[in-house]
Amino acid sequence: MTETGERRRGTAARTTTRDSGVRNARDAAQRAAELLSDLIRHRLEGVSAVSRDEDDGWTVHVDVLEVPRIPDTTSLLATYEVGLDPDGDLLRYRRIARYRRGAQDQ
Repeated sequence: MTETGERRRGTAARTTTRDSGVRNARDAAQRAAELLSDLIRHRLEGVSAVSRDEDDGWTVHVDVLEVPRIPDTTSLLATYEVGLDPDGDLLRYRRIARYRRGAQDQ
């Protein structure tokens, strides 16, 4: 490949990466849910919180079904806190709560 072709390909890759950053809370929620799902292999239930960090990254709370049971109200769910950098890359995740589906908020 010519030097010009390599330079063009490199520029396109940088542009794609820059354009793929997290632009808003909806992007952050979607990206965090996708990344967490790939890591822990539990069924997603939804996103319960999204906030922007001081460094322009994001913190997202993702709810997942950890242990399905019958009846469904006895299933165990968990909330994971997922940290993303401004580009949407995973920085950290941790389980912050585990609860029965039918349980009241504490």
